[in-house]
Amino acid sequence: MITAVIIDDDINLRNGMKGLLKLYAPEIAIIGEAENVQNGVIEILNKKPQVVFLDIQLTDGTGFDILESITKTEGKINTNIVFITAHEKYAIKAFRFSALDFLLKPVDPDELQQVIAKIKNSLEKKSNYSNIDLLLENISKKVDTFKRIALSTSEGIHLYEIGDIIRCESQDNYTKFYIKNQKPILISKTLKEYDELLSEHGFERIHQSHLINIAYLKAYIKTDGGYVLMQDESHLPISQRKRERLKEILNTI
Repeated sequence: MITAVIIDDDINLRNGMKGLLKLYAPEIAIIGEAENVQNGVIEILNKKPQVVFLDIQLTDGTGFDILESITKTEGKINTNIVFITAHEKYAIKAFRFSALDFLLKPVDPDELQQVIAKIKNSLEKKSNYSNIDLLLENISKKVDTFKRIALSTSEGIHLYEIGDIIRCESQDNYTKFYIKNQKPILISKTLKEYDELLSEHGFERIHQSHLINIAYLKAYIKTDGGYVLMQDESHLPISQRKRERLKEILNTI
């Protein structure tokens, strides 16, 4: 069994989550629950659950306050955190940059099962939780432009400077990241997801299979159908509809 604590200020929502877990994830054993920041901290520290289902907005603060309090007490977070939120658009962006799981209210059973599957995998790999530190760093800055991103591979979670990412390449439902002075890494998410995350950080989708960091663009070659030469010496094709957009970008650099 996987031990879990639910923290939400609405008893009906806590009961609803327990009902969903009983139906769709019977391997999760609820060993505690709390309705506010103070009791949430106590439950986590005393019961040390493997998973915490954590609401963002609580009556006396936020779920982030709980994590910051535990970090100050324990030095780090040693549990899987699944955030539950009704909207919080900014926070969701921070979750995605930090490779952390979240569920939108009302909780969808399919999404819940996907999250549970990821938690099982994380527990098997004994992953570190450095991405929670990254989340707290991003949340505390209260800005939309993050400088680091957490990437979850089959080996664990790794933090990278966004400025060190040279390019991303689609490989079916996976994305291969080419990072400065690092070996390429394969992430089990689509290129579309990273296009949405990185488009505000100087990245441009030049082809259905390629997302590049403009800072590492070496040359735009018009011959042979048109392609770009990157600083890692890769030659990447440009789709017909992206050529004018790339020319516009180059004219502003």
